[in-house]
Amino acid sequence: MQKKKETNVADMGFLDHLEELRWRVIKVLIGVVVCGIICWIFIDTIINDILIKPAVDYNLKLQNLKPFGQVFLFMQVAIVGGVVLSFPHILYQIWKFVAPGLYSNERKYIFRIVFFTSFCFLFGISFAYFIIIPFAMGFFQSFGTEKIENIIAINEYLTFIISIILGAGLVFELPMASWFLSRLGLLTPNVMKKYRRFAIVIIFILAAILTPPDPISQILLAIPLVILYEISIFISKVAGKREKTKK
Repeated sequence: MQKKKETNVADMGFLDHLEELRWRVIKVLIGVVVCGIICWIFIDTIINDILIKPAVDYNLKLQNLKPFGQVFLFMQVAIVGGVVLSFPHILYQIWKFVAPGLYSNERKYIFRIVFFTSFCFLFGISFAYFIIIPFAMGFFQSFGTEKIENIIAINEYLTFIISIILGAGLVFELPMASWFLSRLGLLTPNVMKKYRRFAIVIIFILAAILTPPDPISQILLAIPLVILYEISIFISKVAGKREKTKK
């Protein structure tokens, strides 16, 4: 039998919920700022040895076109790095805000949820950096004519790299999103199977948006997403069975 929710949740008014949300947001911002400062300390390593490395490996020249371009660029990287580094903390604060509305047997899974969600996000980032980006850089380097030299604006390059990395990290959250929606009763494995063909089309469209305009990079992202979709069907089935056994 499912345990009851905490009685004090029902006693919380609208302003109490807003106050709780305010403190969670403040804690999230503190975490981002702290992690951003850590990234700023190692900003040269992050930019030179991580973000710019793919361009250097494929002999792509980068240049700054704005007077304070590098200053704002370093700040942008520190902020984005702060968000990525504090991602587990952000998830933890979100779940702590939602936890009072959950049953006691559901709240005990909060650390597992944060761990696996963070793992999926970081795995997606790693996949984009080590698989998709090298293929994209190779395509850029080999395509075109020798009469035109590839000199890329640094802000355009980093925007491209960061968008691919974050985009892959988010789409790799599909299994966890499937689990959560299935626990809420908003998603079933039968629905996912029924719309599998439409989902595959959407996956390839999404891969085309998140990757450079070459078929290899699109396929490299689309294939793992299709596999993740099949895994999500299984996860939805497991989550649905657990929910039925508790009723």
